[in-house]
Amino acid sequence: MSRRSPIIVVTGANGGVGFGICHRLLIQLCQPCPSDAKPAPALGNKDVEDGIEPCESLTLIMACRSVKRGEAARAQLFRLLDEHLAKVQQSPEDIAYAKRFRKNVRIDLHYSDLASVSTILRLGAELRQKYPYISHIICNAGLASFIGIDWALAIRRVLTNLVDAVTNPDYNLQNWGERSIDGLGWVWQCNVFGHYCLFRELEPALQKSPERPRVLWMSSLEGRPGYYEAEDWQLLKTQHSYQASKYQMDLIATILDRRVLKGSHGSNTPRHLIIHPAVTHTNVSHALASGITDFLKVISFYLARFLGSPNHPIHPYKAAISAVHVSLVALAFLPTALSFSTAGVKGNTMPKGPTPIKIGSETDWWGQERVGVAPVLEWDEHEKEAGELVKKCEALYTSLREAEGELSFEQATEHM
Repeated sequence: MSRRSPIIVVTGANGGVGFGICHRLLIQLCQPCPSDAKPAPALGNKDVEDGIEPCESLTLIMACRSVKRGEAARAQLFRLLDEHLAKVQQSPEDIAYAKRFRKNVRIDLHYSDLASVSTILRLGAELRQKYPYISHIICNAGLASFIGIDWALAIRRVLTNLVDAVTNPDYNLQNWGERSIDGLGWVWQCNVFGHYCLFRELEPALQKSPERPRVLWMSSLEGRPGYYEAEDWQLLKTQHSYQASKYQMDLIATILDRRVLKGSHGSNTPRHLIIHPAVTHTNVSHALASGITDFLKVISFYLARFLGSPNHPIHPYKAAISAVHVSLVALAFLPTALSFSTAGVKGNTMPKGPTPIKIGSETDWWGQERVGVAPVLEWDEHEKEAGELVKKCEALYTSLREAEGELSFEQATEHM
């Protein structure tokens, strides 16, 4: 069963939330009844242990752009796991279980550059050849092309509504019009299309999984329809490419999952699930804040939590709970849609009927992490748009894959 021997790909695994996901997976799976695998009350479930199965081995595939940082992160993960096992108080049976798990843990490092289709194709070929199957892909890697802060707007937002200001920071300035080496929208390729290509390349390996495979798409609280224009689908014209890319991930994952559930696909067709880490302190915004401003940013996050915000886990390990929960909990406890009756933010109202969801990380006032849920905003208005976006991604993926194959053939012929 795949939950007993999961083979999990995590992109952007050497730092930030990606590292937090890897760390949390290890800590959770070294125990026979991981708390993150329990059904979440926020999703309409009771706190039961149905569907939780022991996992006595794990293959964790860290897909990283920096091999050096990846190697350091890999060593740190083993060290953190060993430190946890050395200090945790467990029964003799649980200790024996943890020792077996530790013996069977495998953490592999693979080079990945989502801004290069050829690199993704090579990665896909490597993983298909090396592993018997893939049970999970966690599409976590992402970036924002920040260039500065609109300080006048930022100060006004903080003074009028601190919590919303540090939850939806629309005052962060971004580059626009940047292209990747493939000539595509750079932020779009790194955040969206690169992951789409990786999913398509690994689809045969996913379908070999002993249990229903899962593709987790890392969204954001900032992913909102107001930042996205369908005509600018590679996000070259928008000055909010990060937010737009995250809303695109909402659309793509939702339409793909709905097609799977509505179609006559087999049980090994992967589910597509949306997650988000909420507000976390990582290096994504390093270009905006350093030194004293970075310190003040973290203080503002804690202040927002103190004022009642559930959306500020802050630490990557806490922010990883949504990804780990969705990876481990039985699929029967993951609803595809829920009804929301409370008012939204920034003029948006929550949909009145059942709507697709994204599962997020939250904390209480004391910083105890938990799983929360949010709607995919304006899904009904953008459902057709989502289908067109997937169609464009698929056509582009197919053409680039064919071109790469022709180029590889020509290069091989030259060396014969």
